[in-house]
Amino acid sequence: MKLQKILLTCLVTIFSQACIAQAFKFVALGDMPYSIPDDYSRYERLISAVNRTKPSFALFIGDTKSGSTPCSDEYNLIVKNYFKQFNMPLIYSIGDNEWTDCHRTLAGSYDPLERLENLRVTFFSNNKSQGKQPITLHRQADVMPQYSQYVENAYWVKNDFIFINVHIPGSNNNFERNNEAINEYRHRNEANLAWIDYAFKFAGKNNLHGIIFFYQADMFYSPLQATELSSGYRDTLNSLTRHAEAFEKPVLLIHGDSHRLKIDQPLKTIDKGFVLENVIRLQVMGEDQVQAVEVGVYPSSEQPFTFNPLILKSNSLYRKN
Repeated sequence: MKLQKILLTCLVTIFSQACIAQAFKFVALGDMPYSIPDDYSRYERLISAVNRTKPSFALFIGDTKSGSTPCSDEYNLIVKNYFKQFNMPLIYSIGDNEWTDCHRTLAGSYDPLERLENLRVTFFSNNKSQGKQPITLHRQADVMPQYSQYVENAYWVKNDFIFINVHIPGSNNNFERNNEAINEYRHRNEANLAWIDYAFKFAGKNNLHGIIFFYQADMFYSPLQATELSSGYRDTLNSLTRHAEAFEKPVLLIHGDSHRLKIDQPLKTIDKGFVLENVIRLQVMGEDQVQAVEVGVYPSSEQPFTFNPLILKSNSLYRKN
């Protein structure tokens, strides 16, 4: 009997250790640095803090600068060098300030489409992530050759969760301004919808525990974004709603754009009768808040996501001296 108790204890211990081993954490951040050069030191402190937490990887959800900072090649190289300061893999999702808004005078009066191609060459020239220890990514360009242009869309799997990077920027997803921009939106929107569909099918086929989407735009700042024909997010929101309701397993949406920490359940069922409870949205800080969020993932839990704001007092603009 004593031997049986010892064996049972060992089995419980082994099982518990296995469950703990499956859990992991990552960090999400973005919309920084905005006030240049003043924010460089704040950004560097945050990168050091992220490195100390030793996450599995970090997600940068777009807007590597403000909309009034020039969209120069030189600045993109500064961004890339900062990405190299992250000790873990860093996966980058493109924001609007890097290209859609570059036609603005303060941003340098660039051609947005030319700037987008520069971003693709600078940050997505191979199947590796950014960071000191890059991981291999599965890019939509390789998985779906008909969308070979969209090298920025990628996925990878970690402990039965699929992470999906989708290129959805602010400024209404570039569905505005002129015919050239609208045409770009329509082609990329088609690729994005195909990529979202692929993610849900992949997760279902492989019996994964859940899906994490990350992108830049705040698609929830107005309920009209899901219904108005002029919305560059309507198709995406309808697709996510339809797929997530059928999927039933946990779905996490991570984005920035509105610069304030928010955790909620933004989607409703297709008939609008209920909150879609398996979908959680994390909006990370940014702009004047040079902070981040640590996300824990516990595959064995029914609700697997936990959120721990990574807030540095030294980065707070209102702190007392």
